[in-house]
Amino acid sequence: MTPPEIRWAGPRALLIQLESLESVLTVHAHLQQHPLRGQVDVLAAARTVLAVFDSGTNARAARAAVAQVDTAPGGGAAAAGDPVRIEVVYDGDDLAEVGRLTGLDPDGVIAAHTGQLWTAAFGGFAPGFAYLVGENESLTVPRRSTPRTAVPAGAVALAGNFSAVYPRRSPGGWQLIGRTASRLWDLDREQPALLRPGTAVRYVAVRESVTLTTPATDAAPSPATPEEAGPSLEILAPGPQSLIQDLGRPGLGDVGVSKAGAADTASARQANRLVGNAPGDAVIETILGGLTVRARGELTVALTGALTPAGISGDDTPRPAPMCSPFALHDGETLHLDAPDAGLRTYLAIRGGIDVPEVLGSRSTDVMSGIGPAPLAAGTVLPVGVVDQGRTVGAAEPSTLPATVRSGMHEPVLLRITGGPRHDWFTDESLRALTGQSWSVTAESNRIGVRLAVGEQDDAAPGTTPGPTTEKTGTPLQRLTADELPSEGVVAGSLQVPPSGLPVLFLADHPVTGGYPVIGVVVPEDLGVAAQLAPGTRLRFQAVDPENLQPIPRPHQHPPTRSS
Repeated sequence: MTPPEIRWAGPRALLIQLESLESVLTVHAHLQQHPLRGQVDVLAAARTVLAVFDSGTNARAARAAVAQVDTAPGGGAAAAGDPVRIEVVYDGDDLAEVGRLTGLDPDGVIAAHTGQLWTAAFGGFAPGFAYLVGENESLTVPRRSTPRTAVPAGAVALAGNFSAVYPRRSPGGWQLIGRTASRLWDLDREQPALLRPGTAVRYVAVRESVTLTTPATDAAPSPATPEEAGPSLEILAPGPQSLIQDLGRPGLGDVGVSKAGAADTASARQANRLVGNAPGDAVIETILGGLTVRARGELTVALTGALTPAGISGDDTPRPAPMCSPFALHDGETLHLDAPDAGLRTYLAIRGGIDVPEVLGSRSTDVMSGIGPAPLAAGTVLPVGVVDQGRTVGAAEPSTLPATVRSGMHEPVLLRITGGPRHDWFTDESLRALTGQSWSVTAESNRIGVRLAVGEQDDAAPGTTPGPTTEKTGTPLQRLTADELPSEGVVAGSLQVPPSGLPVLFLADHPVTGGYPVIGVVVPEDLGVAAQLAPGTRLRFQAVDPENLQPIPRPHQHPPTRSS
């Protein structure tokens, strides 16, 4: 048995490199059936399995166990149960082109597609999207040179040696050969995803026309305006963006669903702690001020995160609302948040929690997949849950916002990183530049990721401001190879580098798989800091030892990685 190559994707995740898709299915099935201590998620991809753990200690212990897993194909990865039948009308726009690329006429393409058993190998891209591998490679075709801006839900497609069905309308570059009425993703089912890794699929050609309807949004219904006795909170103005968030929905990466949840979990937990809620109760996450709400009933609330001036108005004299301290919002009173003095995201917790329906076990909004409650809009009324009488309201606390964020634009914010699983895809100069120059946050950043532009390069020690004689313009990162990286699992904090050479730092709503190499990973302890970086903020990366998160001496210009 050849042991798998194990790469670290940050201090809490293992990227297991394997020789074949069959070995991927074997290792994935083993970890699903025999989860390791602290295992949070396990995600199959084309040539890798990503295993995520709840702590660095459990991840380090798991490494030795993973190295002993039998990777030989057939070790439990075979498709289980009867094949799922997917009826297809073969009239896709690219059917003739696929025939030309494969040397088959359209009838030959149909025969090849229906004449073999397909197996769901891995998920990603979108909830319910599954990459299916066939019994042969007769239908191997490249992606379109120009992706479509919109592929309809139910489109049956080919790319590489994979087949797939688009669960929802979305952009895509696959070759379209047909359409189906089968619902790949349906939240009304006990298992929303029709196909999971290991599921067998049989495509069946049908002649009758199929009427396709765009699947309903995966968002929970927006709360109505109830005429009920219980307390609630009315949204008068949502500001630039206000979302309901809790601690997310981990463990669903295999079906293309990211964890989501509060981008700054420390601030969300603090807000709940101050009003006496459980850590995972739902709160409002809002950016850049502008949120205005009205109390319906007597409420106890708290504001945390970005340092945000806020005021309360009503029948009595207007008064300021404190940060990081519980306060009363009386029936009919209005709370308004101004633009933050420092930071980006403010959290508003209500004693009792926001009691909207859960979607896949969470009340969080995932802006990329559309799962969870809809973004808050004027007129929305949020019901408040029953207060757990065993929990007491907390006392005022210091802000969790780091001093470096509070200092504004005067000096770069420092984020600690460990080596990424594909750091060896980059030149030595780029590995040095990653930590040897500053970067700036662009306005295109969101909950999916912080998009960066180059800043200044200098030779000063980490955490110090370079002098005027040492500053010079930084450079984008360059790769050693132009090879295409097969899609593989990524974790929050990953610094993925597209062809532009400008890193994207993945946050809570990041895609579960990515096709660009990851040069480094921001440690989980600093993700809340990253989530508070407003556009224009400068930052620097500091390489730390993945074992103890202590800074690496300056001669080591790039973050270390551990692999077998």
